[in-house]
This record gives sequence, C-alpha cells and structure tokens, in this order.
Amino acid sequence: MSGHGSPQIAVDGTGLRVAIVAASWHTTVMDGLVDGAQRGLADAQVEDVTLVRVPGSFELGVACARLAPSYDAVVALGVVIRGGTPHFDYVCHAATSALSDISVRTGTPVGFGLLTCDTEKQALDRAGLPDSIEDKGHEAATAAVATAVTLKGLT
Repeated sequence: MSGHGSPQIAVDGTGLRVAIVAASWHTTVMDGLVDGAQRGLADAQVEDVTLVRVPGSFELGVACARLAPSYDAVVALGVVIRGGTPHFDYVCHAATSALSDISVRTGTPVGFGLLTCDTEKQALDRAGLPDSIEDKGHEAATAAVATAVTLKGLT
C-alpha cells in the first residue's frame, strides 16, 4: 500500500510565509489536494498563505520559481493521469525536474504534491477526499513546512 511507513510529522510553522501553487486539471482531485494543503498549513500554525492557480501540472515549475524567493516554502500540487500517449511521461518528468531544481537552486523547500497516477481512481484515493486513503496535499504542505523549519535552524 502506498503511504505505508510514512512519518507522522507535527511541526510549528508560526510566522512562515507559504505559497500553494495548484494546477487546475481534474477539479475534484485538485480541490481535495488544495483543501488538504490548507489543512496541513493550518495544523502547522501557518497563517500567511497565498494560493496561486495555474492551468496544468507543467506550469507548476514556472510559478514556483517565481514565488520561491519570496516565501519560506512553496507547495506544488498537481495531478497527471496516464493516457494513451507519451504526454504523461513528458509532463511528469518535466514537472518533477523543475520542482526539484527550484528547491535546490533557491534553497526554498518545495512540497511535492504532484500525483502521477495510472488511473483517476488512484488520484482520487490520494486526494484527501472523504473516501480517500491518503491526503497528499496535507503531506506535501507538512513536509514543506517541516523542511523550512529545519533549514531555519541550520547555520
């Protein structure tokens, strides 16, 4: 089962500024991911939250790159569902590479909430909806905040 062995992270992100960047494709899944991220940030006492919507998962990178220098953490949320063309592979690879590069290059944590699923059911199972088995939006937000707090403590 995906998620098996995941840590239970509780962190105090009081005073942090966090941006959520969310794709618009697959509205039900995305609404669940955004709600989960917002809950995760509220659980971490993060009050300064900006939500930015972009057309699709491919556009997550450019928006996160623009926001990263002005925020303590960025949470990237999207979903790509495999179809019958190589489009899935290209978008997943490009988005993942961009988000990783932004985090390392800027030193700003990027919470990775990009679902890369074979089916819509897999995406719904991870979207943090009432019938979902996982809440990847919450996990991505919590990981971003926990990393930002850790980085603030490094010299």
